[in-house]
Amino acid sequence: MSPPPLEPRRLLVAVTGASGAVYGLRLLQALQHAPGVQTHAVVSDAGWLTLRHELNVDADALRPLVHTLHDAAQLGAGPASGSFRCDGMVVAPCSMRTLAAIAHGLSDNLLTRAADVMLKERRRLVLMTRETPLHLGHLRNMVSVTEMGAIVCPPMPAFYLHPQSIDDLVDASVARVLDLLDVPHALSQRWEGLE
Repeated sequence: MSPPPLEPRRLLVAVTGASGAVYGLRLLQALQHAPGVQTHAVVSDAGWLTLRHELNVDADALRPLVHTLHDAAQLGAGPASGSFRCDGMVVAPCSMRTLAAIAHGLSDNLLTRAADVMLKERRRLVLMTRETPLHLGHLRNMVSVTEMGAIVCPPMPAFYLHPQSIDDLVDASVARVLDLLDVPHALSQRWEGLE
């Protein structure tokens, strides 16, 4: 008798209204080619505004990149339950409003509920927070989610890689997130030390 086939790893990508929608889009594009990964996505209302404004992207452009594009208002969708096997979730970009909702357990839409599920089930939750400068409330919320098990991973440019374009900068940040999810990639060079 042969062993049952391996189920794909399920990953959820959420896009909020913070500037930097390109991070979410690039992450979805990279995951589309990752072997053994089933990608789900959810976009907040403000996230759709930012996707349209910054990238001229709508739902029709995202659907081909994912297994399922969930409606943020649909609190009965799979990711709202801990029984929905999801190996990791990334909020890319993560607005300060979304960070605050996650930090305080305000599950008022599918995105924040799914993040709450990841925390309660002790699963990987990565938040690509986007704001500057930061006030004390932002910093306290970052500490709070970190204490609960999330990883705060702001997209920071890595100039030691000698980026030649904005795409290089975006890919370097997305590569860091893929590393946190244990997803193989060739998006960015790895630091091998100075010679």
